[in-house]
Amino acid sequence: MKEKNTGRVAEVSLGATTAEGGTRTTTIVVGGDTALPFHHFEGEVPHRPVVAMEVQDIVPSWPEHLGKYFRDVWDKPGEWARKGVDVYGADLIYLKLDGIDPEGANRSAADAVAVVKEVLQAVGVPLIVVGCGNTEKDNEVMEAVAEAAAGEKLLLGNAEQDNYRTLTAACLGNGHSIIARSPLDINICKQLNILITEMNMPGNRIVIDPSIGGLGYGIEYAYSIMERSRIGALQGDKMLSMPILCTVGYECWRAKEANSPEEEVPEWGTQETRAIMWEATAASAMLQTGAHILLMRHPQAVALTRKAIDRLMQPNNY
Repeated sequence: MKEKNTGRVAEVSLGATTAEGGTRTTTIVVGGDTALPFHHFEGEVPHRPVVAMEVQDIVPSWPEHLGKYFRDVWDKPGEWARKGVDVYGADLIYLKLDGIDPEGANRSAADAVAVVKEVLQAVGVPLIVVGCGNTEKDNEVMEAVAEAAAGEKLLLGNAEQDNYRTLTAACLGNGHSIIARSPLDINICKQLNILITEMNMPGNRIVIDPSIGGLGYGIEYAYSIMERSRIGALQGDKMLSMPILCTVGYECWRAKEANSPEEEVPEWGTQETRAIMWEATAASAMLQTGAHILLMRHPQAVALTRKAIDRLMQPNNY
């Protein structure tokens, strides 16, 4: 017995080549599925999930067993991005503008634009750019970033239910796609997509961020929300048919299992190995329930996840 679905996940294209008005050397399309994740025997899974490696505009406070891979470049966002792509095989770059936080470095919109331009010049892959989480500052900065990178077809975030208008308008006016972020609530997820599309944003320029939990921290609830979204899309619900993005790296690396020293919990094993597996296993779970874009940090977790994607994309039309 095979399920035949009437709906499909929308395809979202990220990045623009010179011929398309941008400067990217490669572009990425996510989505387009007409079946449950990797059910090749029931429909189409036309585009493989992709991995975005994180870059920040300030030096992060990451533990040594993660930071050692980037310490030589993490004060230079462009070089950091280049290392993620050329050395560790990132499909695209996720640039987190934590430096603009008013309670932190409080960098200006001009500073943020300079960092975005630096990363765009350093790599040819598509770029995801998100703010610091402060509503007022994010609105100011992301509007400037959208304008400065017009035509590049960035993926910009985060639009939320109480703060989506400014970012939606900036994306519409400058040719970018948008991340619609909801707090693990399928009703809010759907309502936010309705609100954004009512501003004339096409559904094929929206990516859902359901606010996942890391492995062991509510991941089963995130799994069920994502599963319901995918089933809704396949049943023809256009407001749930957008591709899904998961912030795996952020969620996993703030967990004690990824950070607790070996001497405190020797029964948990080697700290770095434990942390790598924590991130890779969480990524695997998200793949199985329908993630299209995984935001990750540790190079070895990225390698394991890319290997898993390779195997999951093999035909199984038996």
